Amino acid sequence: MLFLSLLIRNITVVNANGRDEQMDVWMKDGKIAQIAQHIEVSGGDRLDGSGKFLLPGFIDMHIHGSARMDAMDASDEGLHTMAQSLLKEGTTSFLATTMTQSYDNIERAIANIAQFQPQPDEAEVLGIHIEGPFVSKQRAGAQPLDFIVQPDLNVFTKWQELSGNKIKQITLAPEEPNGMSAVQSIAASGVIVSIGHSDATFEQMQEAAQLGATQGTHLYNQMRPFHHRDPGVVGGVLLLEGIKAEMIVDFIHMHKGAVEMAYRVKGADGIILITDAMRAKGMPFGEYDLGGQIVHVTEAGAHLANGSLAGSILKMDQAVRNMHLVTNCTLEELVKMSSFNAAQQLKLSTKGQLVQGYDADAVIIDAHLNLQQTIKGGHILFDVMKDSEGS
Repeated sequence: MLFLSLLIRNITVVNANGRDEQMDVWMKDGKIAQIAQHIEVSGGDRLDGSGKFLLPGFIDMHIHGSARMDAMDASDEGLHTMAQSLLKEGTTSFLATTMTQSYDNIERAIANIAQFQPQPDEAEVLGIHIEGPFVSKQRAGAQPLDFIVQPDLNVFTKWQELSGNKIKQITLAPEEPNGMSAVQSIAASGVIVSIGHSDATFEQMQEAAQLGATQGTHLYNQMRPFHHRDPGVVGGVLLLEGIKAEMIVDFIHMHKGAVEMAYRVKGADGIILITDAMRAKGMPFGEYDLGGQIVHVTEAGAHLANGSLAGSILKMDQAVRNMHLVTNCTLEELVKMSSFNAAQQLKLSTKGQLVQGYDADAVIIDAHLNLQQTIKGGHILFDVMKDSEGS
């Protein structure tokens, strides 16, 4: 792979712990080579960043599909299409997410994701997020009831072997039979255990957290709701310090007031922005498939025939703008919620920050938080001006 040199001049560099104004950033061989007040290098590309902000590339830990493709299709071509499309929203890496289906279908998807090798002009697949089938039928949502089963550690171990240890996250319901032992064993193996599609009580949430669960899947959605005499899963995700909250900030999955409440309780340190997007993202409204079910996609979102939400069509750059709209949070906090926290959860040593030696994955936004360019491995792979000229 041929790496080129890119020098960005006079841009404000924003990290989770602060910002540096009017900096030059030199990217070379896929890495950040230098960040300084003034850099002189010969050759390579130049970009003027005056009046703009450089943030780490977005990391989406929970996404099923995009551009008419879905991780469950078990299609190598589909993953390439999906990975390329995500650059248009600033996502430079992601967890390909499966859903509740037959073991055969899940295993085909796992095997396909495990062997996937992105092209240089595509977002990076960091691993696999297994959502279901070890969830609660009481909180199924768009997870097909016929395939929901009790947590089975032997099955998970088989899947992890099949994936070559590329399963990085699993969503499960700890209150189900064998659930707590699954939480403990899977967490001990280094995989993120996220509580979701769960009818657990607050006390069961506390137990799961003590056993190693560290995340809550799409806060408020398909989890036992908060009640003042039973705080439920929602109360557990909000109140337990060791639990990070996934949030789909599209104002469909979450009311603006619920977004603000989560921000006030958890703070930016406790939130991870996700899309939970399905194959209709970036496509015209109409009918699409999700796990063998017809999904109706309109301005009101993606819904099954029974009215249940079936993922989203949210883009990460819009999630970032929406979060800022409601909370007026800082750019540093947006970095935490869009990349840094995810990188920390996934124990990524070269992502989520813009510092020397880290991967040259970044987004450039303007003062209104509109995406201008997406940079992956030091290459400008999406440019809003060139994209608009070509459309």
